[in-house]
Amino acid sequence: MIEWINNENLFLILLAFVWIIGAIIQDMRRREVDNIWNFSLIGIALAYRLAISVEISNYWYFFNGLIGLGIFLLLGNVFYYSRLFAGGDAKLLIALGTILPLSYNWIANFKIFGLFIMLFLLGGSIYVFTWSFALIFINLKNFKKEFIIEFRKMKSLFLFAVLFAVIWGGISYFVGIEFIAVGLIFILFPLLFAYTRAVEHSCMIKKINPQDLTVGDWLHEDLFVGGKKIRKDWQGVSKNELNLIKKKYKRKILVRYGVPFTPSFLIGLVGLLWMNKLGLI
Repeated sequence: MIEWINNENLFLILLAFVWIIGAIIQDMRRREVDNIWNFSLIGIALAYRLAISVEISNYWYFFNGLIGLGIFLLLGNVFYYSRLFAGGDAKLLIALGTILPLSYNWIANFKIFGLFIMLFLLGGSIYVFTWSFALIFINLKNFKKEFIIEFRKMKSLFLFAVLFAVIWGGISYFVGIEFIAVGLIFILFPLLFAYTRAVEHSCMIKKINPQDLTVGDWLHEDLFVGGKKIRKDWQGVSKNELNLIKKKYKRKILVRYGVPFTPSFLIGLVGLLWMNKLGLI
């Protein structure tokens, strides 16, 4: 068993729970997570690590948080620019990088990272399926058409996932063969993402008033506002575009809402602690 549940780490784990629950509340209510919420977790976690490092005269506790931040900064950007995560989800993942290096042994830390990613992707997929089944039955015909379109878009990412799975399989040979499941999850994830996108396009497009639009909302179609073309974009509506739309656009707008994904982080963290309790790590 990896010994990472100790007095030093209990506060970090509690921080993770509080910030994930706060992100879930924001995501469910407004379909966005404030940047200041995610970034404040980074600051508080690193400040705590620094204080503990001074107390125990071992600065690796602080440096481990910085290293974890760097690793998850890379992962968060990969997920974001692969269009797998929205900005708030990616930033929450990056912030958790300051929390999850819970051991001084980096082989143990990589096991924790791998298990957390596997659990929150797998648990998140189950959660998304549960959320979306009712929507699919209502819009079955449109869903079938959209799924074919989205899977064609995901072909290159699917090939990348297969390559990653092969590389991860080689790493698992040295770290622990049981972690080969992480690679298999990555192969499945492009399919699950295509499924999610198809649900969004066929079931989660709503018509709203311009005044109800918020920063980051996904337009379903391009808008012409005051002689300027505002393009639908996977990064969502910018602040300047939002101000222009609210000022000059009078008709209702088609907006595409995704499935709130932040509960997946809670599933991953709870699953990680549960596996540790059962002695499976």
